[in-house]
Amino acid sequence: MTQTHDSPLETPTDGLHATPAAPLPFAENLCARSFLLERPQGNLLIYNSPGLTSAADAIRTAGGATRLFINHAHEAIFGAPGVDVPVFVNERDRSEVAHSMQIAGTFSKRHRLDDDFQVVPTPGHTPGTHRFLFTGDMLWTQNGEWEVVMLGSSDRAAYLNSLALIRELDFDVLVPWAGVEGEPLIDIVSPDQVRERLDAIIARVNTGSNH
Repeated sequence: MTQTHDSPLETPTDGLHATPAAPLPFAENLCARSFLLERPQGNLLIYNSPGLTSAADAIRTAGGATRLFINHAHEAIFGAPGVDVPVFVNERDRSEVAHSMQIAGTFSKRHRLDDDFQVVPTPGHTPGTHRFLFTGDMLWTQNGEWEVVMLGSSDRAAYLNSLALIRELDFDVLVPWAGVEGEPLIDIVSPDQVRERLDAIIARVNTGSNH
């Protein structure tokens, strides 16, 4: 991981930059970040967090971004970001997010943006060189292990369907929205590790586990 002295952005791997961490108000040992994904067709911002505001100048210096993708409605707790970028969110989370920021567009189905970025809705938690998977906090890491966040309002059946879908995706870097402070921002994995970890999670969720 690198970080230049004159920029608040960290670079956990080539082409991906992380904003400064911000504590989650509902979990004192967890923090959230946003990520700037470099692309020839126009950079993208993934996840909403206060780091977008504190790193706004650095983001502009890096070429700005054409879109901010909100993974899920919980990201709206931080309010509108301090960077001028169109916001896109799942149609089912639009009403909650719209209380905090202006929405430029929504999506409801799996689709591609250009030829290198795929949006894959994964309901349940809420109504290149590397292939990055941005999972919000429906799938994240703690102490080196992958875990889910099964809330009282979560749909267990839909969650399991989403985990099964993710198991078949072709990716090698997991990039969650939130994580434990001080732990790695991303997890670089092999296809075998993806299947092994998701199989273990699916088995736990099937037996009633919430993580």
